[in-house]
Amino acid sequence: MKKYDTINRILECGVVAVVRAESKKQGHNIIEAIVKSGIKAVEITLTVPGAVDIIKEIAETYKETDIIIGAGTVLDAESARAVILAGAKYIVSPYFDIDTVKLCNRYAIPIMPGVMTPKEVVEALEAGADILKVFPGNAFGPSIIKAFKGPLPQGNYMPTGGVDLDNVSEWIKAGAIAVGVGSVLTKGAKTGDYESITKIGKLFVEAVKNAREELV
Repeated sequence: MKKYDTINRILECGVVAVVRAESKKQGHNIIEAIVKSGIKAVEITLTVPGAVDIIKEIAETYKETDIIIGAGTVLDAESARAVILAGAKYIVSPYFDIDTVKLCNRYAIPIMPGVMTPKEVVEALEAGADILKVFPGNAFGPSIIKAFKGPLPQGNYMPTGGVDLDNVSEWIKAGAIAVGVGSVLTKGAKTGDYESITKIGKLFVEAVKNAREELV
């Protein structure tokens, strides 16, 4: 899959599901439930036990589909290279690391570094970051997207942290091109309620779609 095809698929759905699990089995179950919801982008964080193996297995499972498997909580270039070799189609980091961005650009893999200040936004853009992960989003709320887009409208902003069904519309209307959703989506996994993940996922997809339609 070409780099910009990956980016366009992420933007088309507008929701990136962030998966943090306590085991490989739970991780697989969560991802299966997410896929049923219509969310196309799944971010498997490296905090998940056996994350690289899970990425390799899941990437192989969904390679002939429109599901995009990425890796999150990637802290350095070495980790980025490992998950890219395992099959990750995009990389997400909680902060801006120039070496990680360079490596992803070298191999034409979309990179989403975390930013929280205008200085970080500019540095990430200059380095060639494709999407800017506004993290933690709950530190400021949707207003930070508007604040960034004033002087820096060229950025593609995706908030993660603090995005829920009550405010996802506000994030999109503030200018977010997509949203990252974690525990509010996958919390049912703790009790084995994977059906709730599918249900909540569908609601997020619908909410993003409706918010975008209201902007037209």
